Amino acid sequence: MSNVVIPGLVPGIQTSADAMDPGHEARDDKPPLFEARDISISFGGIRAVDGVSFDVKGGEIFAIVGPNGAGKSTIFNLISRIYEPTGGRLLFQGTDITNVAPHTIAGRGIARTFQNIELFEHATVLDNLLIGRHCRSRPNIFSELLFTSGVRQEELRHRTAVEEIIDFLDLANYREQRISGLPYGVRKVVELARALCAEPKLLLLDEPASGLNTEETEEVAFWIEDIKSDLGITVIMIEHDMSLVSAVSDRVLALNNGRTLALGTPQEVQSNPAVIEAYLGSEAE
Repeated sequence: MSNVVIPGLVPGIQTSADAMDPGHEARDDKPPLFEARDISISFGGIRAVDGVSFDVKGGEIFAIVGPNGAGKSTIFNLISRIYEPTGGRLLFQGTDITNVAPHTIAGRGIARTFQNIELFEHATVLDNLLIGRHCRSRPNIFSELLFTSGVRQEELRHRTAVEEIIDFLDLANYREQRISGLPYGVRKVVELARALCAEPKLLLLDEPASGLNTEETEEVAFWIEDIKSDLGITVIMIEHDMSLVSAVSDRVLALNNGRTLALGTPQEVQSNPAVIEAYLGSEAE
């Protein structure tokens, strides 16, 4: 497990995003894994996202920050194809996914968690994680009815993949417990685990530290770093906790009112006057 220290949670410690990522300069030569080109969407005449562009390189942890209502979760819903953009393009691995069917997104290699936990409350942790394998299944109704050797082998393959994620996120003690009986912090980890069971190339984390205490937030920082370094998964994260953002992010996109305020390293974005004003207001106010 990576030795991640979250600045602000441990007094006197400041972490440079570049220092935490020795491959920062080399990564600049890689083609983007994901691109958003001038994306926009309106609701009732209000521009929730207004001409936002960014790209994310493979192996990068990319954070999106901003005040409430800035358009952060709307961007996730556009990437997930829950919303239809009114303008712009979305590209994943060089392929235009702007108009693909939403149910194909997970199979293409994009998985996500939600700001409000979306788990099956009366199912066990194991059952919830097996559901995450659905996009990797190739069902055949006749083979399923006959329970052929191929079906048995596929079920074993899915179970093995799930058990690996259970071990990765230290969920073994909760394997057979129902979601309804679990603490909030464990539920957050289970939702992360379910997303990882889909074998994504790009993982969208919507406020992974929301509602967590200091210790749990430190664990989230460990998981995110390990997801990048051990599993080779690229991460886009929405987060309000700037200590977590500073600790794990390579680059940060700051939004306000659906528009880009700043894009750069965590230190560059946090010191940007437009970002400071969006969070704190102007001195005149």
